[in-house]
Amino acid sequence: MTKGTSSFGKRRNKTHTLCRRCGAKAYHIQKSLCAKCGYPYKRKRSYNWSVKAKRRNTTGTGRMRHLKVVFRRFRNGFREGTTPKPRRSVAAQTTSS
Repeated sequence: MTKGTSSFGKRRNKTHTLCRRCGAKAYHIQKSLCAKCGYPYKRKRSYNWSVKAKRRNTTGTGRMRHLKVVFRRFRNGFREGTTPKPRRSVAAQTTSS
């Protein structure tokens, strides 16, 4: 039996399927472990020897649904419970000048 062509013909069952957390086809069925994100472990799989992989999955690559609101509130000093000053209409400004 050779290690080449004839051996490749026997490969007909899938070892990896889609991961519930990261969506990659890296979840090993028998091991019950994702090779990309480390699911089901709580901490996300991340290594310093792969800087590019960290860059692809870091904060800012997704929607940042909450964090982008925090950045905006930070610029305004986290003010709450105030009402904006009434803005004069565009028509009133053109007639007065």
